[in-house]
Amino acid sequence: MTQADAIAAQIRDAFDDYHARFAAISRRAQRRFETRDWPGAREDAAERLGLYDTCIDACGRRLAALLGMQAHDRPLWGAARGAYSGLIDGLIDVELYKTFYNTLTRRFFRSRGVDPAIEFVALDIEPTDAITLPVARHSYAVSETRPTDTFMRVLENYRFAVPYAHRTRCAAAIAIRLQDDLAHWGEHPVRGIELLDTVFYRERRAYLVGRVYGEHRFSPCVIALVHGEDGIRAEAVLTRRADVAQLFGVSRSYFQADLPTVGDAVVFLRSVLPHKPIDELYTVLGRAKQGKTERYRSFFRYFHAHPAERLVRAEGTPGMVMAVFTLPGQPLVFKVIRDRFEWPKRTTPVEVQAQYERVFRLDRVGRLLDAQPFRHLRFPRARFDPALLEELRATCAGSLEEEGDDVVLRLCYVQRRLRPLDLYLREQTADGARQAALDYGQAIVDLARNDIFPGDMLLKNFGVSRHRRVVFYDYDEIGAVSECHFREWPKPTSYEEQIASEPWFHVAAGDVFPERFAMFMALPAPLAAALKAVHGQLFDPQWWQLLQAQLRRGEWPDTPPYPEALKLA
Repeated sequence: MTQADAIAAQIRDAFDDYHARFAAISRRAQRRFETRDWPGAREDAAERLGLYDTCIDACGRRLAALLGMQAHDRPLWGAARGAYSGLIDGLIDVELYKTFYNTLTRRFFRSRGVDPAIEFVALDIEPTDAITLPVARHSYAVSETRPTDTFMRVLENYRFAVPYAHRTRCAAAIAIRLQDDLAHWGEHPVRGIELLDTVFYRERRAYLVGRVYGEHRFSPCVIALVHGEDGIRAEAVLTRRADVAQLFGVSRSYFQADLPTVGDAVVFLRSVLPHKPIDELYTVLGRAKQGKTERYRSFFRYFHAHPAERLVRAEGTPGMVMAVFTLPGQPLVFKVIRDRFEWPKRTTPVEVQAQYERVFRLDRVGRLLDAQPFRHLRFPRARFDPALLEELRATCAGSLEEEGDDVVLRLCYVQRRLRPLDLYLREQTADGARQAALDYGQAIVDLARNDIFPGDMLLKNFGVSRHRRVVFYDYDEIGAVSECHFREWPKPTSYEEQIASEPWFHVAAGDVFPERFAMFMALPAPLAAALKAVHGQLFDPQWWQLLQAQLRRGEWPDTPPYPEALKLA
């Protein structure tokens, strides 16, 4: 065996080890669900998020010891790439293996950007195009006269160590909901259903994921299971693409799903969510590095195919902490930390980076947008709008280098582009604005119930997805509800105190005054009134204090990932 072969074998074995350890953590999800061990599920999610870097670092140390003085021999690594390609050729998850290899070489050589001499580089491929083997699934014909019997068999095939609270009642509720939701398909609308063998877990729910068939069409079908005091039961059935797309959205934590291979599952999910970008599907399945690779590949394929399109400032109120820009034809924004922050911001660039890392590891409950860090991202200088480039030079010089005709960003965060809430509210009808304002309040409630305090509640820090869901995306002031000090706003005792422009009482770090939230929200009067009518608890210090006490006891309120209207009777 040559040294190139030895390097290739080491890296392949390291990825196989990573994949096996990833699967072992994912498999724990069933036991956590069966025992209602929600803290353990959160610990597993955090452990799995750090696993990739752990395995990369361990493999790097082994290779350094193996190669000694030849550790950074570029021709040797070029030969290793060819040997590695031969080892993984034909595998369903070949692209995951390549990404693992690329991550290792970039850290080993401290590469800046892409190094085609030693990395796998291909912007012109779709990673799932060559996958022809179907993912493992159960298929069922649905009886026209006895549909409940079919769903009895479905639930029988997905067994847990805990019994269903009432399997027949659950099966009947699923059948009725499908018949009702799909009645517009015609007489006997539901002819068949197929569900992936693998159960998907996240937070407090298990999901059977698949699609439902009529005579001439099909739709997604996700059956959500919960484990209550009386056992397991079906809680909801999702058949609208918008609802399923939200469930698989990038503002949510990643699924725990013990998939033997990933690419074939992505192919299946794309069949039911054709508008969901492939990078987001990989990411939500827990393969964040592959999602990052696919996002890079998709963006730069478009970028090179549209040479006249310029990078411009993103719409919305400029942030004090981040400079934000976009390519109009792509649904992404690029966020670069400014060198200095004006008052009243009291954070630092290092602390902002820590906040984004913190959000990556949180249960995001559908309200915190995933943000991927990219280092040494390179763009041609000519592709920047002059005003944007001048802003970056003036305020982000510490994160920017200019090399020849290129601009290199040392660190930027890439997020899906949402419509800023302040702009969205101005563009809507009265009813549309009201719904968005109420969901804004619900977003703050959902975050709070998961021990997340957004800090800065300005409308510009929230965005609205294409499915009209309000999501928070500005993390420099995010904190824990349990660590805040919620206080009542003191009542003035004199005329001088009443007219004072500044607080006449001591305000300590961590003090929060819910009664003053409305001032920072700055909603128009009709929307502010609607918000207070529905979510008045947000402005009550006692509600926050009671929630803190509950969180400190380890009693985290449940946050369903779909509205009450979608729950089964």
